[in-house]
Amino acid sequence: MNTPRIIPVLLLKGQGLYKGIKFKSHKYLGDPLNAVKIFNDKEADELIFLDIGATIESRIPQLDLIRGIADECYMPFSVGGGIRTVEQAKAIFDSGAEKIVINTAAMEIPELISEISGIYGSQSVVVSIDVSKSLLGSYSVHIRSGTVKTKWDPVKWAKRVEELGAGEIMLTSIDRDGTMSGYDLNLIELVSNAMDIPVIACGGAGKTEDFVLALKNGASAVAAGAKFVFHGKHRAVLITYP
Repeated sequence: MNTPRIIPVLLLKGQGLYKGIKFKSHKYLGDPLNAVKIFNDKEADELIFLDIGATIESRIPQLDLIRGIADECYMPFSVGGGIRTVEQAKAIFDSGAEKIVINTAAMEIPELISEISGIYGSQSVVVSIDVSKSLLGSYSVHIRSGTVKTKWDPVKWAKRVEELGAGEIMLTSIDRDGTMSGYDLNLIELVSNAMDIPVIACGGAGKTEDFVLALKNGASAVAAGAKFVFHGKHRAVLITYP
């Protein structure tokens, strides 16, 4: 049995490190390379870097920053943000990332999943699925940094991207993001039970017990942002890892 991975998710904007709540109100945290050094010392399993401005600004993450991360990082890491072509994915891989994360392009250009996985292997392609829950309890997939609601149900969309060649799903609850109030366990269970590929649960972790609950409800790995960068009720910046 594989040991479950615990993965910090680090949000980039330009050369800076940020964290928000429910995909909004992002707070500047500092230099991402300093965070990488701390996670090296803490022996984190893996890192995920997402450039939150890349899709809206029609660009990919800055390659010089990715190369800098690769020079410092002792663990595997993934990079996402604005990737829409095989050539852009290649540039990310060539800069040192082990995996790319796609979200908006996966829905707008679904054949991109198959093209990248066909060249680099399905294990190199993570499809990020951002989900909100309505007042009536139904789930909807969002794209473009959570700003555009689609008609896709997360279970159906997850099964579709698996068919297209994705090697892993990163499942994020928009409503729980940054709140540290616990994962949406129902969402995790619904999607994980429908998948043959690993599901990374994200959005809401506030304590170590939340990781355990997500794994018990079907997640193959757990990810978090605020849990690893904030401390206390006043959300003081403190980079840490359990």
